[in-house]
Amino acid sequence: MLQQFLKKTRTIRAWRRSVGWQTTSAFVVYRFAAVLGLQPPAVTIKPPQTAHALSARVRGSSDMDVFSQIFVEDEYACVRGIHSPALIFDLGANVGYSSAYFLNAFPAAAIIAVEPDPANFEVCRANLAPYGGRARVVLGAVWSSCSRLALSRGTFGDGREWASEVREAAEQPGTEAVQGWDVPSLLRLTGKERIDLLKVDIEGSEINVFGPESSSWLHKVSNICIELHGPHCEEVFFHALRDFEYELSHSGELTVCSNLRPKCNPH
Repeated sequence: MLQQFLKKTRTIRAWRRSVGWQTTSAFVVYRFAAVLGLQPPAVTIKPPQTAHALSARVRGSSDMDVFSQIFVEDEYACVRGIHSPALIFDLGANVGYSSAYFLNAFPAAAIIAVEPDPANFEVCRANLAPYGGRARVVLGAVWSSCSRLALSRGTFGDGREWASEVREAAEQPGTEAVQGWDVPSLLRLTGKERIDLLKVDIEGSEINVFGPESSSWLHKVSNICIELHGPHCEEVFFHALRDFEYELSHSGELTVCSNLRPKCNPH
């Protein structure tokens, strides 16, 4: 019991340091309401890092865990040194917290936020609506080609909303169809030539996205921040970058490849 109390105390202190007393107080109230069985299905919470409040589902949802990762643990602080990015791709945008973080950290940037789960997509769209034309939310999944995919819930990670995955579109029980987008097609939606920051958290689909087809578009990317899901994903990803030089760093679960540029003498 003492260990649980200390853990909760450390959590509250971390929230207070990162997001201030007002947001922390709201967090404590939501947790207390959960103990009493009085939690509403969703809450509105505003971190100091954003200009607009964000919606979060509760009652077992992963939304508050994602909120904590991004705004309390500040896991994307590792990319704040990028100089004035104009275009950011948020691949695996979930409910839009990472996109909101980037939109506020980089006031001149526009974002394409791609999310395959329709329920997550609707929350994401609502959370990014205040940013107007700077944010475009796309219902779909990034893939190696534009094709129909199958969305699967509850089969990856802990099975909550942040762990939905896509597969080749074989009809199976518990799946639904979702549009697959390749990176060049998403880039054409913007009318721009380069992606200044490519953020990727796609639950293992990086094996497909960074396969042989990635050679057609990687030279148009300046910086990558990716969560790699296992050794095979790491192998495929770094093999795709074999003809590039970059500065490599790690922040928690994130791998960051900065200042991507072709090698003078590729393999």
